[in-house]
Amino acid sequence: MKVSELAKELDITPDTVRFYTRVGFLTPLKSKSNGYKEYSKSDLNRLRFIVSARQIGFSVKDIELILQHAKERDSACPTVRKLIEERLRQTEQQFQQIKELRNKMKKAIGQWGSLPDQNSSDEILCHLIESFTK
Repeated sequence: MKVSELAKELDITPDTVRFYTRVGFLTPLKSKSNGYKEYSKSDLNRLRFIVSARQIGFSVKDIELILQHAKERDSACPTVRKLIEERLRQTEQQFQQIKELRNKMKKAIGQWGSLPDQNSSDEILCHLIESFTK
């Protein structure tokens, strides 16, 4: 299976396939007749796993660790549980930060709605931002 065929099968871009090949997650064989990389059913299954893992928040580094367990024929499950708990904790922190930013934006809109426009000067670039209070 060629890069484009593998990408189409998983509804991803060929660049995504090339990236995971470049980082060593996929090991295609080179065709002797034309030099194209040929991906196997095993590559397809592995890439399907990688795409699924990325969709639920695992990083490339996480996936590398999980694949190392598979290579050693160990159970990756304890590592996967630990990693997903950490990813959830990080996501919760990011979510809180985004909520705080959203609230600041709403406050800015409220404060700026009644302020007049002003031209910039040497001292003031945009009085809306410079007058914003937390």
